[in-house]
Amino acid sequence: VALVQTSVALPVVLFSLIGGAIADGLDRRRVMLAAQSFMLIVSVALAVCAWQGLLSPWLLLTFTFLIGCGASFNAPAWQASVQDMVSRPQVSAAVALNSMGFNLARSTGPAIGGAIVASAGAAVAFAVNACSYLGLIAVLWRWQPATETRLLPPERLLSAMAAGLRYVLLSPAIRVVLLRSLIFGVGAGAVLALLPLVAERQVNGGALIYGVLLGAFGLGAVVAALASTHLRANWSTEAIVRGASAAAALALTVAALSSLFILTALALLLAGMGWVLALSTFNVTVQLSAPRWVVARVLALYQTAAFGGLAGGSWLWGHVADARGVDVALLAAAAALLFSAVIGWLLPLQTSSDRNLDPLRQYREPQTVVPVQPRTGPVVVTVEWIIDEADIVPFLQAMAERRRIRRRDGAHRWA
Repeated sequence: VALVQTSVALPVVLFSLIGGAIADGLDRRRVMLAAQSFMLIVSVALAVCAWQGLLSPWLLLTFTFLIGCGASFNAPAWQASVQDMVSRPQVSAAVALNSMGFNLARSTGPAIGGAIVASAGAAVAFAVNACSYLGLIAVLWRWQPATETRLLPPERLLSAMAAGLRYVLLSPAIRVVLLRSLIFGVGAGAVLALLPLVAERQVNGGALIYGVLLGAFGLGAVVAALASTHLRANWSTEAIVRGASAAAALALTVAALSSLFILTALALLLAGMGWVLALSTFNVTVQLSAPRWVVARVLALYQTAAFGGLAGGSWLWGHVADARGVDVALLAAAAALLFSAVIGWLLPLQTSSDRNLDPLRQYREPQTVVPVQPRTGPVVVTVEWIIDEADIVPFLQAMAERRRIRRRDGAHRWA
């Protein structure tokens, strides 16, 4: 089981930035179609191997890794396409609905898959999973998003990846989001990783109890998504994340100390709310802090941080549970989530603003003596200022900030 989780998480860490660079450089709809079609082909091959009795543990891990590769290319384009469908003021609600759907699928999928395996066998379950891609492919095929004329040629893959990393490294607000999402992910990774053990050892239940607890987590995700718009209208971004982290920490503490099924189910409901509120708020903050030309790459790096934290936390708390017990692992994860809330006083999140960082469409091509082509370079731009002596210090401070912005947006050197 641990290797299956690793085979899913590893492609996200390895390939998300590549997927983000491709999504920023090409038609995102076509990128998603290609990724979904690839996952469909792999899933069909998996079902055929299972039907023929050829499926071995290592072959299953290979198929799982390949599906994870497809997902790592699909996710940045998927997340970045939100603003292709809704206006900026509606992004937070759209991201919350997307998170709700994802967590509902996460909660109900295992139960549906288990029922199919029990009644018809694993091969049929894999075949049903393959068919699930067809609906999304059909929707993407019919979807015709508005397209913008590109004024510049597409970036080369390696330089596009470097530009995405550079943008994040030189954007303090985005760096804070990625660090906070990583820390939250480490603590939150215990929720679903230890849930089977909670059902078995804490409340002495079986598969049915596990399914109900998973459903409670999914219900919490729905409640959080429905309440997110109201919360964002009345609370700051930092307050929402702190509250969500504290709620998730409380939920894990209750799950660690409780042996009552009802109380544990309520704790999982609260955990689902905290999970979705925190992660969707991180996502919205990233989306509104990055311009469209680089948003998929920034989202890919956010996904790497958050998913890496969740995967690392799952591995860590699993080992703690084996060595010290489920209750100790849950309490330690709750402490990590409390740390995620407390660190907000040192590294606060910026409240999502209405600033639009996209390039203006009023750009006028400069008239140069020497012909300059898009690939010509490097180009040195020299600007001279005459500054009053009293304004030298504030001028230098303003230029330091301007240096960061210029380098973030692609300038190689600033002297």
